Amino acid sequence: MLGLAAGSSAGLWAPRAPRGAPGQPRTHPSGPELPRGTPSPADKGTSRGGRAGEAAPAPTAASPHAEHRQEAAASSGQTAAPAGEGGSTPRRAACRGSPGQERDYHSLCERQPIGRTLFRQFCETRPELSRCVKFLDAVAGYEVAPDEKRKECGQHLIEKYLKPKSEDHVPEVPSQLVDACCERLEQEPSKELFKESTKLIHDYLSVAPFADYLDSLYFNRFLQWKWLERQPVTKNTFRQYRVLGKGGFGEVCACQVRATGKMYACKKLEKKRIKKRKGEAMALNEKQILEKVNSRFVVSLAYAYETKDALCLVLTLMNGGDLKFHIYHMGEAGFEEPRAAFYAAEICCGLEDLHQERIVYRDLKPENILLDDHGHIRISDLGLAVHVPEGQTIKGRVGTVGYMAPEVVKNERYTFSPDWWALGCLVYEMIEGQSPFQQRKKKIKREEVERLVKDVQEEYSEKFSPCARSLCTMLLCKDPLERLGCRGAGAREVKEHPLFKHLNFRRLEAGMLDPPFKPDPQAIYCKDVLDIEQFSTVKGVELEPTDNDFYQKFATGSVPIPWQNEMIETECFKELNVFSTDGSVPPDLDWKGQPSPQPKKGLLQRFFSRQDCCGNCSDSEEEPTRL
Repeated sequence: MLGLAAGSSAGLWAPRAPRGAPGQPRTHPSGPELPRGTPSPADKGTSRGGRAGEAAPAPTAASPHAEHRQEAAASSGQTAAPAGEGGSTPRRAACRGSPGQERDYHSLCERQPIGRTLFRQFCETRPELSRCVKFLDAVAGYEVAPDEKRKECGQHLIEKYLKPKSEDHVPEVPSQLVDACCERLEQEPSKELFKESTKLIHDYLSVAPFADYLDSLYFNRFLQWKWLERQPVTKNTFRQYRVLGKGGFGEVCACQVRATGKMYACKKLEKKRIKKRKGEAMALNEKQILEKVNSRFVVSLAYAYETKDALCLVLTLMNGGDLKFHIYHMGEAGFEEPRAAFYAAEICCGLEDLHQERIVYRDLKPENILLDDHGHIRISDLGLAVHVPEGQTIKGRVGTVGYMAPEVVKNERYTFSPDWWALGCLVYEMIEGQSPFQQRKKKIKREEVERLVKDVQEEYSEKFSPCARSLCTMLLCKDPLERLGCRGAGAREVKEHPLFKHLNFRRLEAGMLDPPFKPDPQAIYCKDVLDIEQFSTVKGVELEPTDNDFYQKFATGSVPIPWQNEMIETECFKELNVFSTDGSVPPDLDWKGQPSPQPKKGLLQRFFSRQDCCGNCSDSEEEPTRL
């Protein structure tokens, strides 16, 4: 069972002092002042992130009042009972929920990083469940193993987990399926070899073990993390640093979460500028799409909040610059083919993740592909992205001249074909050092560019190998029905092209392949802050009370998966998720007992102190940060 750490008196909600001065937020070693370049990470704040992740802190034993328990329980499909008289702590039965409520195993135990971690910790308390979790981990390792080692890895997995005499035997996988796996492994060690076996294990875990988990202290602790995740987010949640660039409705600046030290990019959308341009629908659409997509290859939305003058999107910080800068301002224009192929493969994975959510991007170009500290890319700026309803097509003549597909230029209906055309344009540009349909710094009328796109075959120089030329030709096919990626199998068609034969896409998708180029941490891959033009003041526009409905839809606070990843990678989860070795119940989860004593100030208080002190400050009164 969960319990107190030795010497602790308040369990999870007795936060320990962070590294550095007691009770002070962790900051960059040089203090709040960052260099003129793009800010460096504080502690581990700018790691690349990904699809897996972990979680964050929860309320003190005395703090979860009735309304907070209701909110946390609601976020996980549970109901919570009000606290008893005299401020007594809530009872465990409060989290059991009603029979009619949906409790999603996939969401609670696989998709949400903190939920996944706590469910696994629960499974480790029972040998029969622990074996299942270890088997799933072994399959994950098999799937990302190098091609030359996959067969050996598969044989070891079968011997350890699927043979009846093995100490770690998993009986949930029937012998007939084991025999089939052995036979297929000898013929061809496919990455999908254990797909059916893992499904059986998840089916098993999602019934009785999942029900037991929902009635455990581990799930009660998960509810505490959800309570903290849903706390209000304001400008005082962050420190603001230098301006990085400009968006359509305002500036983009670097920012840092005060409580964790995590660095992000804050995209500000000025309320008056949005209203003047009638951009409410576009802004909300981008926010909702970013919120929906969880991909290693697309920028993540971690927070959405509002100030008096702006709506703010807090996004993945990408310190390595954009592809346009690297193509044209880092020596001779263009890349060597292996580098171009690596970026094309990662972009293909990002498009695949978007298309799986039925989202067509429609604005793929070098400026919108950003590099992180390690040299991996992410797709950014989803302002033109749109959801395509199942079984339907859409219409819209949007995009950037020179990258718009023929069917878009002709204003015809489409689904995802424009993105594969734009990928062809981008691969061509990365290798050739110029766009296929317009020359850099040479003015060509829009009508002429569109004529070239519709009617003229692009030309290839000696820079293109036969494989690279083949890929571009197939992606730049004028007929969308014949275009690579549009023939029924989507991204798989592109991944199977010979240009990518040397890439293991499973390892790529897991972030296990080293990029061909790593940005210099001392270099600045963006404009100097003095070279970024200032926005002019918006005149003749007044904000009205009726605008608040739109602002409330936008400013929804933390986004669960990125927030939980932040808590794990900054080690807040590890620091607060304290278990005991004696099997006792920690006071913060002992809902039959008395409230725990008020914990000392420390890590957890950092999540609340700024809002308590500065919650009523106006934008102009915000604590300044030196640049």
